[in-house]
Amino acid sequence: MKKILLILMVGILIFAGCSKKGAEKEELKIFHAGSLTIPFSKLEEAFEKENPNVDVLREAAGSRKCARKISDLGRKADIMASADYTVIEKLLFGEYADYNISFVTNEMAIMYTEQSKYHNEINKDNWYKIILRDDVSVGRSDPNADPCGYRTLLVWQLAEKHYNYDGLYNKLKNKENSFIRPAEVDLLSLLEAGELDYLFIYRSVAQQHNEEFVTLSDKINLKTAEHEDFYKKAKVEVSGKEPGTTITKVGAPMVYGITIPKIAEKKELAEKFLLFVLSDRGIEIMENNGQPFIKPPIVTGDKDKLPQSIKDRISEIK
Repeated sequence: MKKILLILMVGILIFAGCSKKGAEKEELKIFHAGSLTIPFSKLEEAFEKENPNVDVLREAAGSRKCARKISDLGRKADIMASADYTVIEKLLFGEYADYNISFVTNEMAIMYTEQSKYHNEINKDNWYKIILRDDVSVGRSDPNADPCGYRTLLVWQLAEKHYNYDGLYNKLKNKENSFIRPAEVDLLSLLEAGELDYLFIYRSVAQQHNEEFVTLSDKINLKTAEHEDFYKKAKVEVSGKEPGTTITKVGAPMVYGITIPKIAEKKELAEKFLLFVLSDRGIEIMENNGQPFIKPPIVTGDKDKLPQSIKDRISEIK
């Protein structure tokens, strides 16, 4: 009898061990821009529903910070998605990435709430006059950590030219700087708590959080190729690839990029997720969250290193 019980117990333990092993999920690690948090959470949910054996692990941060996790800290990521495709090209091309896929767009806006001072007055023509008032607080992200940060500075430079207001850029830049954070999404809680009046942020983020926002003139919001030549008149210096070096960021239409880094540990799974992003369902999710899709997506870098399945899918997107 004891022998039978022992055999049964061993069998149960073996079965439990097999069940536990079978329940383990394959992990997919993604680094992405803070402004992609909500659409990528939707992509994660839909992808995991179709692939119940997969656990998508996302880390959101400023795009440049995401890139430096890979290049400076040696962190492993299977997917890297940036709010500025040039971050991938400038900081990762070569040792850490072969190609970039420009896949969605966005535009700069000014987010506010019903608690924001003068919210009933502000509009796309007088926003800078409101923000320059002494009792108004404004937030922006760090240009060395986040594309939204240097895009904010580019918008201010363009506004000085567009409104023919000498010194506007410096007045905005030198205003109280206590509300600068590594990523623009870090400031959302301050805005929603009423500690901050206005926040320079992507229009998609304002829409996703159902908050009010000022739509800026297309001449300065970095939205469209129609004003590309005017955008080029603005430029800012940010930290470069190596310590002590700098990169000049020139105004340009806003384009997001995505890649599978060379150091990806789950390349096949990453390819499958990237295909999902580029699928009709992925496009729908992105566009429903305020991120218009580029059709077809644009590939830069070593196109020969792009997986064939991705090439085929891109050619289908119209």
